[in-house]
Amino acid sequence: MAATKTSTKASAPAKKAETTAPVTESKTGTKIGVVESDVRLKTRKVVVAYLDKHPKYGKYVRKRTVLHVHDENNESKNGDVVEVAPCRPLSKTKSWKLLRIVEKRAELAAAIKSVKEVQ
Repeated sequence: MAATKTSTKASAPAKKAETTAPVTESKTGTKIGVVESDVRLKTRKVVVAYLDKHPKYGKYVRKRTVLHVHDENNESKNGDVVEVAPCRPLSKTKSWKLLRIVEKRAELAAAIKSVKEVQ
């Protein structure tokens, strides 16, 4: 008599446990900067400051990049620290979108501005 093989596999494959955490956007390419202008509707000018080494002298020089950022709900104000991410071009100069407001500094910036005007 021939021996029959017994299968060790289950009849239905076991499903992997699904994670319930929401899928967030990739953090690659994000930058943190300060809102410089909130005059336009749904658009902010965000300044990203950084240090760069001078090619000849080796001294670190302060530089900055000004980004035009899409703020759908007009949440950010002057002086706020925000995180921005690249996106498809929305206009000629605007190709960044607001991810989140890291720190609200609008009230602090307004207070400093009023003190400077008094002096």
